Amino acid sequence: METLDYDAVVIGSGIAGLSFALRLARRGRSVCVVTKKDSAESNTNYAQGGIAAVTSATDDFDLHVADTLAAGDGLCDEEVVRAIVAEGPERVREIVELGVEFSRLEGGDYSLGKEGGHSKRRVLHVQDMTGRAIEEALLRAVAAEERISLREHCMGIDLLTTRKLKKFGFHSEDPVNRVVGLYAYDREAGGVIALRCGAVLLATGGAGQVYQFTTNPPIATGDGIAMAYRAGAEVRNLEFVQFHPTAFFSPEGERFLISEAVRGEGALLRNADGEAFMEHYHPRRDLAPRDIVARAIDAEMKRSGARFVSLDLTARSAGEIAARFPAIDHHCRKHGYAPDKDWIPVVPAAHYLCGGVTTHLTGETTLAGLYACGEVAHTGLHGANRLASNSLLEALVLAARAVDTVEERLAHAEPLPVNLPAWVDGNVSDSDERVVLIHNWHELRRTLWDYMGIVRSTKRLERARARIELLSREINDYYWNFRVEPMLLELRNMVEVAGLMVACALQRKESRGLHHTLDHPSHLPEAHDTVLQGR
Repeated sequence: METLDYDAVVIGSGIAGLSFALRLARRGRSVCVVTKKDSAESNTNYAQGGIAAVTSATDDFDLHVADTLAAGDGLCDEEVVRAIVAEGPERVREIVELGVEFSRLEGGDYSLGKEGGHSKRRVLHVQDMTGRAIEEALLRAVAAEERISLREHCMGIDLLTTRKLKKFGFHSEDPVNRVVGLYAYDREAGGVIALRCGAVLLATGGAGQVYQFTTNPPIATGDGIAMAYRAGAEVRNLEFVQFHPTAFFSPEGERFLISEAVRGEGALLRNADGEAFMEHYHPRRDLAPRDIVARAIDAEMKRSGARFVSLDLTARSAGEIAARFPAIDHHCRKHGYAPDKDWIPVVPAAHYLCGGVTTHLTGETTLAGLYACGEVAHTGLHGANRLASNSLLEALVLAARAVDTVEERLAHAEPLPVNLPAWVDGNVSDSDERVVLIHNWHELRRTLWDYMGIVRSTKRLERARARIELLSREINDYYWNFRVEPMLLELRNMVEVAGLMVACALQRKESRGLHHTLDHPSHLPEAHDTVLQGR
């Protein structure tokens, strides 16, 4: 087994991981970024809307904070919200310096979008391809930094901790359980390698693939949350899954994100009768917070029996739509819909996980040496429901803060172990029953969609728990009897995270934000987090 040494390892190549790696490398540290697909494949690359930040004279921090707290439905950490909002403009200036050219008006001011839950126009965007523009700028900067090693098609398996080393018989006098590296499956190396380091940053994104229908890319399988939990880190609020209200509907099951910014530019949701229905559900109508819009669409579909509702953007000209939303316009026309003439069929789809690995404003988790940033982390910013376009903001701010913390740790850390235990496959073989993996993959995703969707009940959640427990036993048995491969590793993580999500949902005996249960339709008097201690 090959062992490689770095000061820090970053798992994930989205905005959080790349911006952290770039900052740390510029301080003279060696950094390895591992990503299980191509480096550009990340949730960041799929982000259409943009970055919410106060950059207009008509806006201010207090308004942005108030909108975030309102969307979070009583569960945001106000100190965290204020810190992230206040640091947003400076982080935006930094990515502009990297070459990100946000869309501007004719006079030179930023073209600011308005999305659900926002009281002001404050969303900076690059047409409807903001994530891709940021990703490309960061990848260019990373490629020019010699202290960063980027390993594509390399997937983290498990974190190595001093507690785990003791189980292997390695002596350690460190009384604190801390991370000292990780095992990773490297396709180019043809097997498992070990990465020894003083700090690991999880930047693995979310877990949308545990659902049958999602706007997330195939890589979003909850890897970071599962790895952190298995290593002993705390996770919380995993019941809060944001369903994006408007994903393009196709009978084949494809779900392409139709940005909330489309409604910010005047699009209306219409039911099967052609009625613009959102005025019946919220004063902000089509720009209500996402949890409310998703439940309203779900209610309208159930009432009428329709498979979708429609998004009406026909008040805009073809030229206006193509200029502001080129990717969305292209996708719709490819499927036979002209957005300036036709209503677009849309349905909700799993989009963003507001819970995650418990993480402080410093980027630190509850496990020494382990840090988290982006969707994998729970900082308290999003509360029970994320305000649109706050996620890229959080990733930039937390990555910058985490660098300071990691640099301090590396300067005073205990020595790393001289040797790491070799990965042992034992008496296992290559899989000859891959159909089992594929079957379990589909069954898990259908289970979460059917029993832990937009509207839940205790009975549904208990059914989900029972199915997940059975799937977990089957997948665990498979894991120990066959050589590891990416699909097996992803499925192992998915079933782990799915079980944690259901466990958090069963803890919450109320409806709040993104968690709506028929058995407990009201708020409890006091808001609380759901917490699960790592193994």
